[in-house]
Amino acid sequence: MFPNPHRVNPARIQAYDHIGIRVSNRTRALAFYQALGFVESASFPEHEANEMLSADGVRINLIFNGARLPDAHNVLLDAAVKLPGITHPAFIVDDLQRLQDWLGEQGIRVTQGPHRIGPRRIALFIRDPDGNVLEFNQLIPEGAAA
Repeated sequence: MFPNPHRVNPARIQAYDHIGIRVSNRTRALAFYQALGFVESASFPEHEANEMLSADGVRINLIFNGARLPDAHNVLLDAAVKLPGITHPAFIVDDLQRLQDWLGEQGIRVTQGPHRIGPRRIALFIRDPDGNVLEFNQLIPEGAAA
């Protein structure tokens, strides 16, 4: 059954809370996301998951029950048949160039970008050790030249 498009949800969606990122190796994933600036703030062993926060309160959950695929193959993005699903989280940073420089120093490959996407952001993309795609955006002030 599909929702009635003429009857809108009466509860307001007030904020975005987190995204769950499935990983195959807890130790490797924690090291990677900690290096990006996230700190583990809670652990949920009964759910094989944790909660991590950035210094500015951006929240993610790591889910530690992923199967390791060869070459960090991402079934949502790397297969010829594009399956439905969430393809990536997108984070806003204050200085995309500083991030790009740091990624290079860390040996983390930028897989796409940086390039402008639409009128409001410049984006670059990386992958975590399991092939999960992460997008980082620097917002462009309204009215800035292309």
